[in-house]
Amino acid sequence: MKFAASLAILAAVVSASTCSWPYSPFSTSGRWILNSNGEKVLYAGTNWPGAGETMVPEGLQYASVSSIVSGIKSLGMNVIRLTFAIEMVDDVYAGGDKTLKEAFEIGLGAGNGSIILQKVLANNPQFNENTTRIQVFDAIAAECFKQEIYVHLDNHISRAQWCCSSTDGNGWFGDVDFNVSNWKRGLQYMAKRGADWGNLMSIGLRNELRNVSNNAAISKTYNWETWYANMIPAAKAVHDANNDVIVFLSGLNYDLDLSAITLGTDLGNGTKFVLSDFSYKDKLVLEQHFYPWDVSSSANCTEMQEYLYEGGFNALDENNNTVVNHMPVVLSEWGHDFEDVGLDTSDSYTYYSVYAECMNSFLPKQNVGWMIWTIVGSYYTRQSILDFDETWGGVAKFELS
Repeated sequence: MKFAASLAILAAVVSASTCSWPYSPFSTSGRWILNSNGEKVLYAGTNWPGAGETMVPEGLQYASVSSIVSGIKSLGMNVIRLTFAIEMVDDVYAGGDKTLKEAFEIGLGAGNGSIILQKVLANNPQFNENTTRIQVFDAIAAECFKQEIYVHLDNHISRAQWCCSSTDGNGWFGDVDFNVSNWKRGLQYMAKRGADWGNLMSIGLRNELRNVSNNAAISKTYNWETWYANMIPAAKAVHDANNDVIVFLSGLNYDLDLSAITLGTDLGNGTKFVLSDFSYKDKLVLEQHFYPWDVSSSANCTEMQEYLYEGGFNALDENNNTVVNHMPVVLSEWGHDFEDVGLDTSDSYTYYSVYAECMNSFLPKQNVGWMIWTIVGSYYTRQSILDFDETWGGVAKFELS
């Protein structure tokens, strides 16, 4: 497929040459992530969703863990953004992680769950009905280590479901399903668990923080001051649990806005984000998202670049003296439709759109890390639809099955 060749070229531009691997732990200096030898590391990878209703990483009914990782490797990629739900860790503390049998039956219903489980086990005979969900995460990390792929964990959501909306109960601190204490506990648990993997290099604290539209009391607290009061203690909690990992900080408005962090502006009552304030300042990275719908369908590439720059990419510009906090920024989600490969460039979601062409040229020029959405071609279930077809991805289903 043409998209596979394009991603391989894009990944090759940012892949670091190594003599051994993984040269951990990583640290940061200015706009760069560095390995333990002081060499620059640029992430070039993909999202692997694992925060859906089953809380089992997607795609295993169509392919084995090893074949999916091999597909990622074949594209020249060097990292996966492996998403998880806090609910999975809550279950551990409530009596133990669910087995695959339990996970699929709870997530899909007894009948459908049994059918999908048998397909997963047929493709992955190293698992059985009693394998737990977190053991699947362990196995994915182990295969990634074997094939020299970094793992970046992402706390995608608290209650497992498709993300994200302003009414899903997971949008902001204290929302109906966003228990802040459980969130910090879950982050610490996964950071400690991943310490044994050998290739857990970084962890994202929270995916796409956003205002809520169905909870007026919570909506009143949607501001940068509340962000600071919650994200900074969470970052410290992760660092205390595993001081080797890099911590990714997401911003506001579905992770489109990092401007108050990069510019060091007053977040409220004199609170400011100043990188040098933190003892672990060399362990912090910003993450940003950008999709075609985030700008006008008529936006040109220059306008898209300006949008990214003002949203957070300005932290990469060490010549910009108005930026207070120069830090690495990783575009941890971006993407477009891979099935619709028609030549109509007016459709902003397609492979040949201005957006896609712009991102494929802009990212390597900026020397910025990225993870595209997504590696899987379907979900066990999404928004109550079984085997939901994902046209914005597909190595697992469309290329390896």
